[in-house]
Amino acid sequence: MIPIEYNTGSLAARKTTTATAVLGIALVVFVLAASLMLTEGIKQTLGKTGRPDVGIVIRQGSDAELSSNFDLANVGLILEGSEVKRGPDGNPLGVGEIIVVALMKKVGSDGVSNVQLRGVPDNVYAVRPDVHITEGRKAKPGTDEAVLGQKIRGRFDTLELGQSVELKKGRSVKIVGIFEDGGSGFESEVWCDVDTIRTAFGREGIVSSARAQLTSASAYDQFKTRVESDKRLGLEVQRETEYYEKQSQSLAMFVRVLGTIVAIFFSAGAMIGAMITMYASVASRHREVGTLRALGFSRFSILSCFLIESALLALIGGAFGCLGSLALGTVKFSMMNFATWSEIVFTFHPTPKILGVSMIASAVMGLVGGFLPALQAALLSPIEAMRGE
Repeated sequence: MIPIEYNTGSLAARKTTTATAVLGIALVVFVLAASLMLTEGIKQTLGKTGRPDVGIVIRQGSDAELSSNFDLANVGLILEGSEVKRGPDGNPLGVGEIIVVALMKKVGSDGVSNVQLRGVPDNVYAVRPDVHITEGRKAKPGTDEAVLGQKIRGRFDTLELGQSVELKKGRSVKIVGIFEDGGSGFESEVWCDVDTIRTAFGREGIVSSARAQLTSASAYDQFKTRVESDKRLGLEVQRETEYYEKQSQSLAMFVRVLGTIVAIFFSAGAMIGAMITMYASVASRHREVGTLRALGFSRFSILSCFLIESALLALIGGAFGCLGSLALGTVKFSMMNFATWSEIVFTFHPTPKILGVSMIASAVMGLVGGFLPALQAALLSPIEAMRGE
């Protein structure tokens, strides 16, 4: 086989064409990795939102909390079972909540989008122990106060600590605290007192969903059977982790498909660029190829040599593309969640698997783009090649 140093020296000798091909492949890999990282970020964000020991109850036939509603009186029936965990005071750890959306102006643009408002009772922090206030304080029950998720903070007008948010015309709440929940989807919400939401949006006597913290994750089946078998309720139960996994599917699929389509179109251009670079390389190295054949190297060795050179060119571009995509790890990106029709904030989440897939994709582009030029080099007649023809 021809030494690899021959390939690296050849790439270094043609700096302009090499740099152009590397840049094209780096751009494709950057787009591909970014779309995969965003898809993973969506899964991670909504995946962190659920707990396996929490059951979420919505109206039968509803696919999300936003489209669900049922009588407030049913919450007591839902939480009365022995499979529901009790707090230190002996009361069941569960909540009935109301979900609505409000149209708000986005910061830095003329655009508007929906922000999800969650009406919560005063025991919400006992049911969600992972939620904690990082700035300010908790909202006082029964008041026009609210707390704001860390991720959506500052992304809309007035969504900042100490600001007032207009729920509806003539009804506002003041943000008194900022909360975190390990990067979950709750951090893209505004939490208000449940009675404040009821009054502002005319939702008296109903809830959108109920949540029950169970004695253990294994108690879920018992809880589900008890609630769904009660025909008076007309409700369905999902494990919270499974509920949010379903919520992420449509959005993650949209991002993955869109990113893949863009990457495919870009990759066609990158492969053409690699092909042009390698054809130019072969055209300027006829004498070298003839010399290699005269030294006893086979056609297969010549073919392999030029394929390795093309793959090396692509891998360099892939490495730059992956490095560029890693910088997106600190970027927050908001999109409309099709399940809730409200804005939700994600981060790009890099993983070793994503980087590995991106590098493999770059190598494939290099091999495909370099095959025909490599084949041309391998088929050159040694005599004609030595003449430079």
